[in-house]
Amino acid sequence: MSVRDTTIPDFETDAISPTGQIFPIARKPRLRVALSLCLLGAISSCSTSAGPSDDSSAAIGSTSTTLAPSDFSATSSSSSTSSTVPSSEYDPYDNALPPTAAVGTVTDEWVTTPDGRRRHFRLYVPTGVAVGSENVPLLVALHGGLGSSGQFAANSGFDELAEANGFLVVYPDGIRAIPERPGLQTWNGGYCCGPAADRNVDDVAYVRFLLDLLTARFDIDPSRVFAAGHSNGAIMAYRLACELSDRIVAIGVQAGSLGIDDCRPMEPVSVLHIHGLADTNHPIDGGRGTGVSGVEFRSGRDAVREMSMKFDCIADPSDHTMTSNEDVENLVWSGCEEGSRIELVTVAGASHAWMGHQAAMAGSAALVGEPYMDFDASRAIWSFLNQFSRR
Repeated sequence: MSVRDTTIPDFETDAISPTGQIFPIARKPRLRVALSLCLLGAISSCSTSAGPSDDSSAAIGSTSTTLAPSDFSATSSSSSTSSTVPSSEYDPYDNALPPTAAVGTVTDEWVTTPDGRRRHFRLYVPTGVAVGSENVPLLVALHGGLGSSGQFAANSGFDELAEANGFLVVYPDGIRAIPERPGLQTWNGGYCCGPAADRNVDDVAYVRFLLDLLTARFDIDPSRVFAAGHSNGAIMAYRLACELSDRIVAIGVQAGSLGIDDCRPMEPVSVLHIHGLADTNHPIDGGRGTGVSGVEFRSGRDAVREMSMKFDCIADPSDHTMTSNEDVENLVWSGCEEGSRIELVTVAGASHAWMGHQAAMAGSAALVGEPYMDFDASRAIWSFLNQFSRR
């Protein structure tokens, strides 16, 4: 892993453990509780490693990494609402190759955004993609509340999927919940979460800035720019679907909700929403979560229905089941504008923890529950996203 900056020569990502996204904190965050969790070891690697603050000023320090080209080429596939129509088979991984070892290049970079904040992101470039490669898909992966870019990369396994499927993945970092402590960060998804929402940080502009930066460096396929997120990051991804739809083609999220009241997308955006029915941190039907956040969450089901109405989908969703896993139900709103599609996947027995990826630290289960291992949220998300290309 390399880190370059014109003013900061070295940086070590301060990751919370690769255990599942940590819960979002409230707009009035209980920072002493978060600090206590760090001291008790419930959140691992809550270190005080040096690094510039995301609110300090400094020169832009973006760098590029040139990789040796290979014969690898990205895979893609072409890309149907209330009561439901009869059930059919759901294959969540049909459009995604299984993950392989992430032997590409990782770069950690600091930039100064147009609003003057210092922001960090982590970029993974697979071995099959080099500067100069043509029409490369891009995934923006958004960590959960009190998470970090390094933590989400480790927990989600998107690097390994990027290596197998030939796409770039960038992991932006939110605003620090505690200024002097890297690695505890939140997004301004609207009603949630923490300091980012309290300060009305323009995280949409930050993501747009990153897209411009990476587009200048790589030949990004503008018709295949996607976002994924967990919890607070899922709420942020919904906001991107509303306010950055000219750049974001589709989103895939776990355990989120629609965080803004005035969602006016310029273009249709396809949505895959995954939610565990045993998630008490962000209940699927909304309400106060069981974490330290104290947030009154909005309904995940309502978010999906609202997006289906915005894009004039068929009112009644079709119901699909996984014959290999009776816990999984897939509702599909088809017939949407310009070939877009809205899907809800519910998983009985699944907690808030990122699905399909084992927690590394026992303490995480006390915060977000044990991860549900019989459904891989990351591969299901990429399989969904990989179907879409904006005309």
